[in-house]
Amino acid sequence: MTKPKVLLTRRWPDAVERAMAERFDLTPNASDRPLGVSDFRDAFARFDAVCPTVSDKLGPEVFDLADTRTRILGNYGVGVSHIDLDRARALRMTVSNTPDVLSECTADLAMTLLLMAARRVGEGERQLRAGGWKGWHPTHMIGTKVSGATLGIIGFGRIGQAMAQRAHFGFGMKILVQNRSPVAPEVLVRYKAEQVASVDELLPQCDFVSLHCPGGRANARLIDGRRLDLMRPGAFLINTARGELIDEQALAQALWFGTIAGAGLDVYEREPAIPGELLGADNLVMLPHLGSATDRTREAMGFKVMENLTAFFDGKALPDRVV
Repeated sequence: MTKPKVLLTRRWPDAVERAMAERFDLTPNASDRPLGVSDFRDAFARFDAVCPTVSDKLGPEVFDLADTRTRILGNYGVGVSHIDLDRARALRMTVSNTPDVLSECTADLAMTLLLMAARRVGEGERQLRAGGWKGWHPTHMIGTKVSGATLGIIGFGRIGQAMAQRAHFGFGMKILVQNRSPVAPEVLVRYKAEQVASVDELLPQCDFVSLHCPGGRANARLIDGRRLDLMRPGAFLINTARGELIDEQALAQALWFGTIAGAGLDVYEREPAIPGELLGADNLVMLPHLGSATDRTREAMGFKVMENLTAFFDGKALPDRVV
């Protein structure tokens, strides 16, 4: 029996690629660079399955075709805002993702950014490496205490709850939650959390705000200039979710003029491009999209994709179907 032809749009961990090659007629992207519109159109004509990542932009122009050979997009990641789901559905494509397996590591990184921003870790390391440290003194590089502070979490799904676990039980933080739907009372009780009705209501009450909500048009620039003005002057904004959630020019202005105390970002609006105004902000900690970047998690993501593709081609229900 002929194996389904599968394209990986980027290189994946070796263990996953080996397993995928045994099950499918596998073609990894040897160049390991994001594909363009013409590349995807060609792939849709040649492969039974295409496996994109967040670095791929599958907008409407990619799907402007009469028909395709590709019947499933096995997305390597949880978020699918980079895929035009309506156009994929119109071409009778199934779309799957990889929930659950990256929640813990992404929450770990969000907490890392929160601590780094609050305690000015990036600034301190840069000062040391530049030879600028003159020794300890009582007023040197004073940061913000994290333990006991109030954390606002926008988006209280798996990753938001994993963040609450770390913040509340590790640092005794008070947890406020804003979510698009009511959170089950037993979940709120688990973290001694309180749900508030709106983002606008949440922001003024928090010392730290961490974003864990989906991207896409509905949440584009959720945090804009007006909402940054609602935050406390001593507050910090953390984003490990999607870059489009924040108006980066407004954030740069807030950082430079001290509207907020600082921020920590792992994702950006136009990755890998980052505005110069952000690059020059000392009170901003930046990481290059490392949320799920551990060996176990990246392998687990790949095996999740493989599980969904196997189910699809075996005619079974997909465990992680999006469309």
